[in-house]
Amino acid sequence: MKYQRLPGLFGLLFLLLGGSSAFAQDRVFNWLPANDESVRLDPGNYHTGRTYHPGSGGGNNHVDIKSQRPVTIFMTPEADWNAVLQNPRAAVQLRQVCFREHVVDTTYVCDMPGEPMTLIIRDDRASLDPVVFTGLGAVLDRHDKTDRAINAGIAAVFTGGGPVPRHFASPNDVHIQYYRWACVDFCIQPEIQWQTQVKEKYELSSFLKVYGGFQADHDNEQVSIKIKAPVPMLVAMLPSSVANQLYARPELLQPALEKNSCQQRAVQSLQFECTFDMADGPQSLIVVPEASQKVPKKKTEIQMWAARCVANCEMLRAENK
Repeated sequence: MKYQRLPGLFGLLFLLLGGSSAFAQDRVFNWLPANDESVRLDPGNYHTGRTYHPGSGGGNNHVDIKSQRPVTIFMTPEADWNAVLQNPRAAVQLRQVCFREHVVDTTYVCDMPGEPMTLIIRDDRASLDPVVFTGLGAVLDRHDKTDRAINAGIAAVFTGGGPVPRHFASPNDVHIQYYRWACVDFCIQPEIQWQTQVKEKYELSSFLKVYGGFQADHDNEQVSIKIKAPVPMLVAMLPSSVANQLYARPELLQPALEKNSCQQRAVQSLQFECTFDMADGPQSLIVVPEASQKVPKKKTEIQMWAARCVANCEMLRAENK
């Protein structure tokens, strides 16, 4: 269920802890096939795979890799790999994350740090050119031919439009199937937004304030009430049928409160939440100073929000039947 954030830090924490309880069928996610590619490698060749852009907290990937001959797989920061392509001698400083070697058929997964990361695949066989560095992280041969060997070692990608223009002395064909993390079931969810029901700043008096007109539009609907007053106050949600009688019959207040769970007594500055079902019927918010308090001529603020369904509401209503 998708929620709009409730104003205030407490409201945010409330939604994180309890916001999805109103709808039982949470979204189901899984890895689904995305694009794929086939590449051809000679001994010692590299292939630059997809570059991932995880968030600041990191991320993960899921890739199926099949090759005719063993390959080494790792992730490296995009900037580091670009530096190697510009200057092969930079390979000695190349960071390798989720390093796996001697792979021919695997599902490769990696928990990546929070920076752009590039998938690298290298043919495990020794290069036919003896001047190429002998392994990952090894010191490069200082001969000038190193530059040519690594830059030429980037794998040719099959385009399907004709023969590969490069001659391979000992080809190793590799297939790479990428996956994406996506919703697979219960993907359409009710969308809930916090909507203002009451917002008033008034000069405090000893009289009872009644704000009516609220009725839950789905079961387990949440309301949030915020009060800021100069003296201790009684704040409560009561059935409208009762609240409408309190001006003429104030003696009904205490019996009504005894049967009511959505109330706060003797509060001056507080934000609290309550939950209502459709069967509860119309509700009213009441606010009044506690009986023993002397009422100063100062301002009191009262606000109430309701978590209303604004889209895909038929799913909630079907559940409530």
